[in-house]
Amino acid sequence: MLWDNIARRSAGSGGGGTTDMHAPVERDSRTRIKIGLALGGGAARGWSHIGVMRALSDAGIVPDVIAGCSIGAVVGGCYAAGKLDELEAFALSLTKRRVMGLLDFHISGSGLIAGGRLQRLLDQDLTNQKVETLPIKFCTIATELVSGHEIWLTRGPLVQAMRASYALPGVFDPVLVGGRWLMDGALVNPIPITAARALGADLVICVNLNGEIRIRGTVIQSYDTEEASDEREIEEAMVEPKRWGIFSASLASKPRKPNAPGIATVMVDAFNITQDRIARSRLAGDPPDIMIAPKLAKMGLFEFHRAEESIALGRQATERAVPDILELIRESQVV
Repeated sequence: MLWDNIARRSAGSGGGGTTDMHAPVERDSRTRIKIGLALGGGAARGWSHIGVMRALSDAGIVPDVIAGCSIGAVVGGCYAAGKLDELEAFALSLTKRRVMGLLDFHISGSGLIAGGRLQRLLDQDLTNQKVETLPIKFCTIATELVSGHEIWLTRGPLVQAMRASYALPGVFDPVLVGGRWLMDGALVNPIPITAARALGADLVICVNLNGEIRIRGTVIQSYDTEEASDEREIEEAMVEPKRWGIFSASLASKPRKPNAPGIATVMVDAFNITQDRIARSRLAGDPPDIMIAPKLAKMGLFEFHRAEESIALGRQATERAVPDILELIRESQVV
């Protein structure tokens, strides 16, 4: 039975052992439950997806379906292709200096970064990989420029599907795929639970990288534009947060009075607010069976050099959720 196989693997690992990342759990065909993962977007916070995958594997939980958005598409695609070890080694090798070296800034394109250097790194391990031939059913989510269509990339070159999904507007150039200009899928579906279900998952585990990021927006119905603001309040609200890391520093410009936000502040806050609102709406309409939300509030969107910490937080959050996941799998079995 599915439960017995999972229980044996979990007991055998002792909570700290390792298992073959791609050896599927032995499942009785009469009680087969298809497990889906929806890996959300969140830039550098997405390294925590690696810790999530490690913890699930240690517990004997192997997905049949993965739907990834943005950084979730990168980690999910590498896992499906059997290249998670290589991705983790790359992430752990990053320093602030190396991150800067990977950013091919330009001013003539549609974004600040062309993305060619990152693509070449992905191509080293994923050349000729096709989405439709992966051993695990996989798709990435992208957004079509102008129309706003939500595009599910289920066929074609894997690296191209990843690039389209993480092409954050204003940062990376959009990607031309099949005659459509595509950009970051987080604009329309930051945690692709719907895609995981549509691809055949019976039980969906989602990873919300922004679950701890509480943006408590409200409606201010009457606001006097001439009302004087407290200078200290403005200074606290508009200061460029250091936690946004090297990306913020590279875009920083001399502040304008009174402590006006820089371009990095505007871009990051806009992305956070938009993703938070869309994610809440999508989660309410199609909630997951289990949500894993690593504690990433102090992790900046562009602090890619903090991979070790991010991976550990992903593992910790998943280990807390494993008992509930196993119980849900047990309850979902058809006897």
